[in-house]
Formats: sequence, C-alpha cells, structure tokens
Amino acid sequence: MGTNEHQLAHKDAPERTCILTRRAAPKPSLVRLALGPDGDVLPDVRAKAPGRGAYIGVSRAELDAAQANGKLKGALSRAFKTGNIRLPEDLGQLVEAALTRAALDRLGLEARGGMLITGAEKVETACRKGEVRRLFHAADAGEDGVRSLAQAWRMGGSEEFGLDRGVVLPFDRTTLSVALGRSNAVHIALTDAGAAKRVDAALLRLKTFLDGDAGVNGDNSPDPTPSADDMKTKEFK
Repeated sequence: MGTNEHQLAHKDAPERTCILTRRAAPKPSLVRLALGPDGDVLPDVRAKAPGRGAYIGVSRAELDAAQANGKLKGALSRAFKTGNIRLPEDLGQLVEAALTRAALDRLGLEARGGMLITGAEKVETACRKGEVRRLFHAADAGEDGVRSLAQAWRMGGSEEFGLDRGVVLPFDRTTLSVALGRSNAVHIALTDAGAAKRVDAALLRLKTFLDGDAGVNGDNSPDPTPSADDMKTKEFK
C-alpha cells in the first residue's frame, strides 16, 4: 500500500508519533508504552492502561538497539517529562509476548463469535464453497495438508481476495488449540470479512515488530485494516 493510499484509507483514524523515528502513523498500528506510578515502563499493546503513554513503531531489533544505546530512555524521558523511569531489560521480549497474546486473543474472540472453522475436512468444504475469507495453518501443519487446502481455496475463488494460499502462523497446533478452545486446531478458516480484517491487523502488527518489513521507518505503516497484498508480502515464514 503506497503512502497516499495509506493516508486515504485511514483519514479518520487518530495518529500518534513514534518517539524514536518521529514519524506519524495510525494509532492502532503502533505499540503504546505506559508509565506506571512507580516509574516502570511496560508495553500496553491494547492502549488501555491509565496514565501517560508513548508510542513506538519500530521492529524488535530496532527497539533492542535503541534501548542498548540509551536512545529509547532519552526519548521516553522527554515524552513522559521525567527522568524517573525504569526500563525492563527484556522490554523487546515483553512487547513481542504482548503482541503474540493479542493476536491469539483475537483469534479466540473470532472463534467464540462463530467466525471461524477448524478441522481439515470442514475447512476444505468451506474453501470449495467459496465461504473462506482467510486461511491459516499451524506452524507444525503438514505440507500436504497446506497444499491441499490451498488448491481447494483457489477452486473456491480465493483470487477474489488477492490470495492463492493460506498463511502459516508462528504458533503450533497446541498453542492455537488453547487460544481457540478447540482440539487439534491445525487449519483455520475465517468466514467473515470483518473477522478477516481484524485478524489481519493483529497478525500484521506482530509480523511488523518481528521482521521490521513495514512500519513508520519506511513508507508503509502497519495497516489496522491491511489489504490482501499486505498479507501476502508479510506472510509468516
């Protein structure tokens, strides 16, 4: 998504500025760091914590580097207008864990809302009927199953969404099963367009933080409602 398209798509979304790059981006695409009453700085990826907050839009590697060279602490001190702050040594890991939890929680919410299907046979049937908006696989899914469902999805018209295959997630079947409250969740199909956008956004924010292939460092900010092209080019490996 180009810069102009991105701005047009989010003309009504509030923006915040990354304290490290000084680039503005839609608030949902950034990660909020919250200042606790005791001076501790912790990730607030849902932007719900009370008190002062500062936003970052960089990758895990960039965040770790900024913390190591003192740039992050300086930027936070200016944002919070106090030098009385404490950063956990594993802040990058805490952010990654929080974004991972948010993505899994999003999938769980869609499961409880009846917006997704699990089970290879049920997913294949939905794919062939053209009912699937997004197709996901556990990290430990078999290659044969992934290929078979990709073929079924193409037969059902996946190209309508600009996609020709599912996305292999960075979560194994055990993790997904717990998140969804279902047994042996290896293949997942989203059948609702709104659910697809919500899950795309959560996964893309995690992918951006892990790999740094999008974000406020470049022309493409992470998109709260990413396009099919976003999901293809930022696919989990």
